Amino acid sequence: MTYKHLLKTALTGLSTNRSRSILTILGIVIGITAIMLVVSLGAGAQNLILGQVQGLGTNTIAVIPGREPTGPSDVSSLYSDSLKAKDIDALENKANVPNLKSIMPVVFGAETASYGSNTYQINIFGATDLMADIFDLHPKAGEFFDQSDVVDSADVVVIGSKVADHLFDSSDPIGEKIKIKGRNFRVAAVLPPTGGGSLFNFDDMTLMPYTTAQNYLLGIKYFNRLIIQANTDAEVEPTAEDVRLTLRDSHGISDPTKDDFFVQTQADLANRLSTITTALTYFLVAVASIALFVGGVGIMNIMLVSVTERTHEIGLRKSLGATRKDILSQFLLEAVLLTGIGGVIGIILGSSLAFLISLALSYGLNINWQFIFPWSGAIMGLVVSGAIGLIFGGYPAKQAAAKSPIEALRYE
Repeated sequence: MTYKHLLKTALTGLSTNRSRSILTILGIVIGITAIMLVVSLGAGAQNLILGQVQGLGTNTIAVIPGREPTGPSDVSSLYSDSLKAKDIDALENKANVPNLKSIMPVVFGAETASYGSNTYQINIFGATDLMADIFDLHPKAGEFFDQSDVVDSADVVVIGSKVADHLFDSSDPIGEKIKIKGRNFRVAAVLPPTGGGSLFNFDDMTLMPYTTAQNYLLGIKYFNRLIIQANTDAEVEPTAEDVRLTLRDSHGISDPTKDDFFVQTQADLANRLSTITTALTYFLVAVASIALFVGGVGIMNIMLVSVTERTHEIGLRKSLGATRKDILSQFLLEAVLLTGIGGVIGIILGSSLAFLISLALSYGLNINWQFIFPWSGAIMGLVVSGAIGLIFGGYPAKQAAAKSPIEALRYE
């Protein structure tokens, strides 16, 4: 039997019971659709996160207090007061870190801000004027505070768009004073909406000199982060190592395993986030694959029913010269066609839904969520759907091929 005739026979067998064939491939369609959705949205999320990380600058290094967490139980180690003013002095010494371009201490906390009768829960972000360059912040109104405000612990703030909307309604905030923890702060600038799409959501933040936040609001003498910039991208790793050595000397640490801080480059952070999002995507793909297994079992059951119903046909074809291999190939091809068609439909449906969801996220949340067609998911979907047809269609095909032509012709 030629392949052309074999294909024609298989298609005729499937078209005879169209409704049953359509219901049979539903499990495959659902499974492949879920895989396409998960892989596409996972790639979009990874692209968004890594874009935000890289947006901070590839020459940026973060120093975080506490022992580097190795698991969920180590999260508490992040809350440490190990970074002090003496560490900044040591790091700014060119003899210790020759390739350091700039250093910015960061403190943060949460408080309630009020203006007139309006109140709003804000996130406090204290740093230097360098944050405007590092985070690429451009006020839509007013001007950012400067280094003299940092030195003087000035009562000046830059507020996010949501803070401005909740406290000032439609009035102009510039030059007005908001009250935080019983102290008045002048609004120097207002940031445009970020839509929550950045690594740091500045919409709910109130930015101020770190000295102001330390002295008047947080009551601390340590830093929650140190953000360091190297002179060039090529000097990031040497600079990170110099920072480690300098801080160990400053803290009197001789054993690196006893570090009460850890240094993280943007490349490190990007790799870790990429690993996390990839692992999460694979986990969700594994969960979605359960639908494919269920669909495969359904195909095997339907093919067994089809073999029983077409017993007389099998006997007639064998009596006319069809070999065992011909019968086996026909039913196996029917199973592969079923799963293959289901795979193609699932790829089209899944990518279409992923495209629509990406558009909704981009416009609804005002974030740069890009649609990424998951070629790996599409190839995997086709391969897996074909494999399911071969695996779960193999047993019914063998049952059909093993039937005796005489007994099959007698079957009613």
